[in-house]
Amino acid sequence: MFEMPVLFLKAIGAGLALAAPVGPVGVLCVRRTIVSGRLSGLTSGFGAAIADAMFGAVAAFGLTLVSGFLLENQVAIRVIGGVLMLALAVRIWTTTVLESNGGRARESLLRGFLTTFMLTLTNPITILAFAGVFAVLGLASELDDPLLAAILVAGVFVGSALWWIGIALGASRLKDFLDHGGLRWVNRFSALLLVGFGIYALLSVV
Repeated sequence: MFEMPVLFLKAIGAGLALAAPVGPVGVLCVRRTIVSGRLSGLTSGFGAAIADAMFGAVAAFGLTLVSGFLLENQVAIRVIGGVLMLALAVRIWTTTVLESNGGRARESLLRGFLTTFMLTLTNPITILAFAGVFAVLGLASELDDPLLAAILVAGVFVGSALWWIGIALGASRLKDFLDHGGLRWVNRFSALLLVGFGIYALLSVV
């Protein structure tokens, strides 16, 4: 039986481990923080954190139907993720760097949240990593107590959210040192990285 504080700390560690690897979500979070501001980066990060918590729920509650679906449909999920990354790369490359305001800013925040949420769910690295991370931390087995399972899911979310908060706060400091031309190059570099991740996801199918 897990002690609640120990379980919560282990779950936070799992959330940090799931969020930390450099990937498309990290690229988007840094890029949106620099170009659109700290709130945009935080919103994007929270989209990934909620997706990580959903993976935690699959493990904690023993949702074999969901895990089975993910494993059986890995090819389709990777293709969707790869295509999404390539589409985002094209959009970012062709986007003019402008200050967001009003309703446009709210729309952008929602879009940022949804894209990182979907990218995390379809990222083959996350799908393969979450089982390994849980096994290493001794969290691989289904928890009989719903309260303990809920604590695990909450811990994963907190750990992942802490990582993205740190990334957003760190990236926001770079914005003061970049002029309009610098922001344009941030867009282009981010787009190129996303192209690389997208191609990798599609090639992983082969």
